[in-house]
Amino acid sequence: MLVEIWSDIVCPWCYIGKRRFERALEEFEHADQVEVQWRSFELDPHAPLRRSGNMAEHLASKYGTTVEEAAERLAQMDRLAEKEGLTYDLAHTKGGNTFAAHRLIHLGYEKDAATGAALKEALLEAYFVDLRPIAEPAVLQEIAVRAGLDPDDVVEVLQGDKFAAEVRQDETEAASLGCNGVPFFVFDRAFAVSGAQDPDTMLAVLRRTWDRAHPALERVEGDPSSSGSSCDDDSCSI
Repeated sequence: MLVEIWSDIVCPWCYIGKRRFERALEEFEHADQVEVQWRSFELDPHAPLRRSGNMAEHLASKYGTTVEEAAERLAQMDRLAEKEGLTYDLAHTKGGNTFAAHRLIHLGYEKDAATGAALKEALLEAYFVDLRPIAEPAVLQEIAVRAGLDPDDVVEVLQGDKFAAEVRQDETEAASLGCNGVPFFVFDRAFAVSGAQDPDTMLAVLRRTWDRAHPALERVEGDPSSSGSSCDDDSCSI
């Protein structure tokens, strides 16, 4: 089973959704046969390399509220994330453009799925927990190398446009599937779940997707008096 997840590194619901999906996967009977692929999505493709000020100031300016009001909204999200075992401090996150980070995740997947997934987790943790500016090349390079990528390959991506087409393709596919917000989960291109739904909902969709791909055999009983006998264990009726 293939589960594709469109998300952005600076999306607070995306990290929460990741944890909820992981909890559902832990309960899924066929978890060892599930392949998870992280897909690219930019909430703000035109974001600068790094925003001035902090997130509370940015939201206050964007929505016309006070910094204190914006900070309280972010604090509510911090408390919600805490229930998922995540330590947020959204008011002090350092937002910026995520295009390069998404390209590095594609580099990770080029190596293997485990590295791509590990880099995705490392970037989310760096941004939300460690409050690092994950748009800055030096920070991205450090995180990517620590996640297992070759330093020269990382520099090549950061200094050029490698995997730009792959990121754009992910975003085009997202639009074609009706995705206009993240996180967005697609199960075997058969079912889609929008938003950071609870683990029970995710588990139900995992099971439904599995059952769709592995339908139970329907037994048709014939006339017992017919000649269609069968063999059981070590004996046959003749």
